[in-house]
Formats: sequence, C-alpha cells, structure tokens
Amino acid sequence: AVCAQIKEHFGATALPIVLPIGAEDKFEGIVDLIYNKAYYYFDDKTVRDNYEIREIPDSMKAEAEEWRNKLIEEVASVDDALMEKFFDDPASIQPDELIAAIRTATIQMKLVPMLCGSSFHNKGVQMLLDCVMAFLPSPLDVPAIHGINPKTEQEEIRKPSEDEPFCGLAFKIATDPFVGRLCFVR
Repeated sequence: AVCAQIKEHFGATALPIVLPIGAEDKFEGIVDLIYNKAYYYFDDKTVRDNYEIREIPDSMKAEAEEWRNKLIEEVASVDDALMEKFFDDPASIQPDELIAAIRTATIQMKLVPMLCGSSFHNKGVQMLLDCVMAFLPSPLDVPAIHGINPKTEQEEIRKPSEDEPFCGLAFKIATDPFVGRLCFVR
C-alpha cells in the first residue's frame, strides 16, 4: 500500500529492500532482501549493532522469496547488465551487483529504496545509515552548484571541494520561542 502511495503522489517507483518481522509492539526485526538474511533486534540502545543475523524464519520464506524476486526484477528493469543475468539465471545475481545497480537507479531517481524500522527502539537505524552511504550520492557524485553571490550579484559556480569557498543552501527557516529564528543550511 505504501509503495502505491509513493508512486501515486511522487511518481517514483518504491523499492522495498527489507520486510518487517512483526509489527508495532511485536516488531522483532527485518528480512534483508538483498542479502537474504533476517536481522533480529534486542533491546539495548547502548550498542551500535544491537542485532543478531539469522536465517529467514520459515513462516516468511515464501514471502521473502517473492519480494526478493520483485526487487531483482525491478532493479534489472533499469540496468541492462543485470537484466541479462536476470534472464539467464536470477539466482546468480550477487548482493554487490544489486547494491551497485540500486545506487545508480537511486541517483538517477528511477527507484526509491524503502526500509522499515523504529528509531525509538534503535531497530533498523544502522541499516538505514548504511543504505544512505550505499545508495545516496555523495557531494562528489553531483554536478557543481550554480548560484548568485550576494556581495557581487554575479553568478558563481561552486564544486564540492574543500578548496572552494563555503557555499550553503538554506532549506528551512523556523522560529523557536527560546532562540528566535533558525536557518537550516546544507
């Protein structure tokens, strides 16, 4: 249902890369469709890796296989090399090939990777951060930024480099009753 809403509202193809094991207060972990493993979380917010990797539970194997096949098919539809492997032998597609193809498709805005988790219970948070690193563009992957220098009123181009002068984009302004106006910059 969420995938359809994303398609309807944003025109993007949502790509679930994990499935939840349980829901709400019975949310135990996730099934990683890329690596075909289950991550079971334990309640310890003080450790970074608060999970145990296991085999996919028998009760979810059929569902996980169905969704993994959908994942591979969707990714293969935007990557010619993967499409050839998909038609020859879908089981031969390796996780690193999927990750590279998902990254390319994400940067080209053809696919939107979807995950699930609970930040309050520290479940799935590390995987989300890992996916940000794996799938989203670094500043070096995007073209230079064009903007107007407020002092000279001239257009300038800034590359993502430490050698360039600072350049920021104010993307939100908020008013805090204790601090005043806040400007969020990236």
